[in-house]
Amino acid sequence: MTRRLAEVAKKVGVSEATVSRVLNGKPGVSDATRAAVLTALDVLGYERPTQLRGERARLVGMVMPELQNPIFPAFAEVVGGALAQQGFTPVLCTQTAGGVSEADYVELLLQQHVSGVVFFGGLYAQAESPHDHYARLAERNLPTVLMNAAIDHLDFPRVSCDDGVAVEQAMNHLISLGHQRIAMVLGPPDHVPSRRKLSAARRVDPSVTVEHALFTLEGGQAAASRLLARGITAFICASDLLALGTIRAARRRRLSVPEDVSVIGYDDSSLMNCTEPPLTTVRQPIEAMGRAAVDLLAGEISGAAVDHDELFFEPELVVRGSTGPARDTARIPHPDRTNA
Repeated sequence: MTRRLAEVAKKVGVSEATVSRVLNGKPGVSDATRAAVLTALDVLGYERPTQLRGERARLVGMVMPELQNPIFPAFAEVVGGALAQQGFTPVLCTQTAGGVSEADYVELLLQQHVSGVVFFGGLYAQAESPHDHYARLAERNLPTVLMNAAIDHLDFPRVSCDDGVAVEQAMNHLISLGHQRIAMVLGPPDHVPSRRKLSAARRVDPSVTVEHALFTLEGGQAAASRLLARGITAFICASDLLALGTIRAARRRRLSVPEDVSVIGYDDSSLMNCTEPPLTTVRQPIEAMGRAAVDLLAGEISGAAVDHDELFFEPELVVRGSTGPARDTARIPHPDRTNA
């Protein structure tokens, strides 16, 4: 008990006597100090006293599938900072291969009496994945916000980059450069944002070719290799990592970017202006999206009426060095127009 008091007091910057008063429900402690002590208990992994367990901590879970894709740390930085400004403590929950699952993290967060959860690119975006843990959140009425597109029946506030507008910008850019053999490298077939991107592309060009891949550099390389064998000269990719994999595939075939092949990514994650060539990509408005997600979450936590309709944000095409005019494609095989 003495060790717990000392650690919590040090974490909050108050005396052990103040911590003791909070834990024993005694008067003479401000609401802010009381909340800080309870949050410190949660962060340090101590159980709350029985009489305080029904109260939610001012903790907010940030659940994301990985940190290797730089878009996720970028979102986490914005959302975490905005949460802190509103008096919440962000708790980062990152999945690893063979480690804690998204459903397991939900259970852990519920046990910690968190105030809410923000999901980034989770299983809610995959139509064929299990979704029971989202039902658990809904049953508990826990404020929850989803970043980017989700399957239809989940009734949570959603903050999304407009995939349709993003692809229209990319397609029009490539068409303006004279490209006719355009293909897409997308995520898995059941991935909702990828489905939206493909639908938008086919509104512009019904014959656009597609390959699906995991969201990795290696996945992009494998998918692009298959497409290059079919004579594709321009690529729209569902992430910057897929785009970098596509550039690698082109170079393995001794093709130059953008002289022989043009490539567009998606996200404008960090360092994409430092690649060789600098990557043309569609920028997600991370700052605006992240702050909107926190505002929605804070509104739900406070009991305000929050609109659950999907909130769309406008992307921006950032033109750099990986796209260029279509050229004589005699050195590139004629495409097989059968869609994958």
